Amino acid sequence: MGKLPLGLLQQFVLIARQGNFSRAAREANLTVSALSHQMKQLEERLQRRLFERGPRGVTLTVEGCSLLDAVGEHFDGIEHALSTYRTRHHDALTLSASPGIMSSWLVPRLPRLVAVHPELVLNLQSGSTLVDFAREPVDVALRYGDGAWPDLHCERLFGEWIAPVAASALIARMAGTDPNELSRWPLLGEPSPSTRWADWFERTGGTRPARYVAQFDSLDALRHAALEGLGVALGRMVTSKSLIDAGRLQVLGNNYLPVPDAYWLVYPPRSREHRGLQRFRAWLLAEAEDYRRQMSAFRPDDMAVD
Repeated sequence: MGKLPLGLLQQFVLIARQGNFSRAAREANLTVSALSHQMKQLEERLQRRLFERGPRGVTLTVEGCSLLDAVGEHFDGIEHALSTYRTRHHDALTLSASPGIMSSWLVPRLPRLVAVHPELVLNLQSGSTLVDFAREPVDVALRYGDGAWPDLHCERLFGEWIAPVAASALIARMAGTDPNELSRWPLLGEPSPSTRWADWFERTGGTRPARYVAQFDSLDALRHAALEGLGVALGRMVTSKSLIDAGRLQVLGNNYLPVPDAYWLVYPPRSREHRGLQRFRAWLLAEAEDYRRQMSAFRPDDMAVD
């Protein structure tokens, strides 16, 4: 039989997944007649019937299903590997970030990026798990942590501070209660295994309450509960400052606690020459510097800014 042309197998996978010769032909930029002829060649070379043709499309025979199982994932792997190289040398940029910094910090600033670099095509991916640069076609990420991610370029953007925040409605209900005596306020528990409330009471004094008014498994849900006036949350300033500026949350008391982790720009070695990343990086570092200046003006006198 000799070696099969890879093109025939590639078109087979396309038809099998589309379930329709017309749609597959449009995607392959071929005529239906040409694609049908190629599949006839493939069936003759293999001496197997691969498709059952019907009025509404095609279905795979048992042997067609076996062939798809055998070759489909290999073409997926090739497509995945090539996708990285397609984006390296033009202006498309795929960025991953956690939902908090994506919605609260990055997205409000993106109009300024678009104004200075309208040629950039941004693909933003929001998720709580760390992207695997070796397996996913992602060019760059914003991460929160200690910066110790091996085999990656890590550039520190800015530090983080936490403070107790509450909605105006809750503050009104608790009128007369000392904002520095948090054990008397309804507190919102954080996703496990966070120990930030324990650290807070250890650093600032006071008695930690025996229980929380509610416990949450995500920071997004926790933030919404605080906005609705359910209780007091320990808010990260990076994701809470815009809500404070808008008057939707208020800081209780005068204590701000610096935390050891920070926000980082992270990217693999393969992205260093990516033209879009170079422009995004320069813009982002300038935005980070501006944010640090804003926080210096926002902070109380005893709040260290790095």
